[in-house]
Amino acid sequence: MRLILGSASPRRKEILASLGIVPDAIMAADVDESPLKGELPRPYCERVTRLKLDAITADDEDVVLTADTTVALGRRILGKPENAAQAAEFLLKLAGRRHRVYTAIAVRRGARVWTRTCASSVKMKRLSDDELNEYLASNEWQGKAGGYAIQGRGGAFIPWIEGSYTGIMGLPAMETAHLLRTAGLRWAQ
Repeated sequence: MRLILGSASPRRKEILASLGIVPDAIMAADVDESPLKGELPRPYCERVTRLKLDAITADDEDVVLTADTTVALGRRILGKPENAAQAAEFLLKLAGRRHRVYTAIAVRRGARVWTRTCASSVKMKRLSDDELNEYLASNEWQGKAGGYAIQGRGGAFIPWIEGSYTGIMGLPAMETAHLLRTAGLRWAQ
């Protein structure tokens, strides 16, 4: 039995490593992550995760793990910013407000599929012009849903969370470990 991580995210690999799990293979799924017209954040996140899972080819005994993280401000999906201007727009919308972060995970072994969605609430403090410009100059916003990384410099902007810190990072540790064990994967603790 092999574990295939269907993600190129270094954060997901790090979270698995913190659990003592090392994937046997990493295969990033190439899927269209564009939201459908009128699609709400949680269903969007779950749909993209399932698309990623379906895009990974594996043997019947292999365990495949995929995930997607979505930042939501009300009904609005804040994806990965395309440029610094869009990152600034996202961060200014989030500043001083609470928002939701959804991370959907899916595990497949043979024809069996297990899924779970972790929802967390996050508050971002108001940002000064200097804080915003320094953060944008760091380029940490690149490739990050909502334009920030809680585990990096963006953590300095977050005074409060409710939910899963690792879920906000991109892979909820407890839920992931549970689904992998349910699929039959065992690892040394």
